[in-house]
Amino acid sequence: MKKVFIYVHLFFPLLIAGEGFFEKGVALYDARSKGVIGYNVKPLPIENAIKQFKKASTDFELDAGVYLMKSYYFKGKFLVKTDEEKKKVFSKGKKLGERLVDLYPNSAAARYWFLVNLGSWAEVYGTMAAAKEGIAGLMRDHSKKIIEIDPNYSNGGGYFMLGAVHFKSPYIPFILSWPSNDLAIKNLKKAYSIGDSTPSQIVYLAQALFKDGEKDKAKYHLRELLKKPLSRNEKVEDFDQHEIAKRLLKEWK
Repeated sequence: MKKVFIYVHLFFPLLIAGEGFFEKGVALYDARSKGVIGYNVKPLPIENAIKQFKKASTDFELDAGVYLMKSYYFKGKFLVKTDEEKKKVFSKGKKLGERLVDLYPNSAAARYWFLVNLGSWAEVYGTMAAAKEGIAGLMRDHSKKIIEIDPNYSNGGGYFMLGAVHFKSPYIPFILSWPSNDLAIKNLKKAYSIGDSTPSQIVYLAQALFKDGEKDKAKYHLRELLKKPLSRNEKVEDFDQHEIAKRLLKEWK
């Protein structure tokens, strides 16, 4: 009995400490857009969030790991400047995601944020080169698994990822013959219909529709997006998609 008491006495404070690290990390992550105008992002909140999630990962491995992947994505996308730096940051998210998916195969969140980092890494690495190495197929398979686990996760995130990989993957005869813009539209529309449609979903759907010749409908979606205010929780991410929408509308005149 005494041994059990000693174990609980020693273990419980560590668990509470881990929870404190995790909660601090979440608060810092949620503050990543506070006071930000445009792309003028301050690095301190997300850098400190990463430190807290690393400390929390021992006792809150999955939850802290998912937030750590979110933080790596934000850092790679909006804080570091060079392609080499971006590769390194997204690679950290990619490697962490691989490990978490192995440990928690039924976690839609682990797979989704693994794909976010993997896809971002592939964009910097080069879409054609990544496709030849099988990254597109990997993303397609994980997207389907997310849909199987939880089709509603992240506002239809599995369908969004599946649509995005069909849209972005190049057709390479004898190597990559499955990408289809029709399937991109089908899955992006499905994602758009689940939960709250996100700016990323709208931008991708508009591009797929434009590619399919539905130019007026594509422009309509982007104009409607630009009428919406930036969200408080994802202010920087939304601003980025608004900027892409503006650029596309100029190109599509």
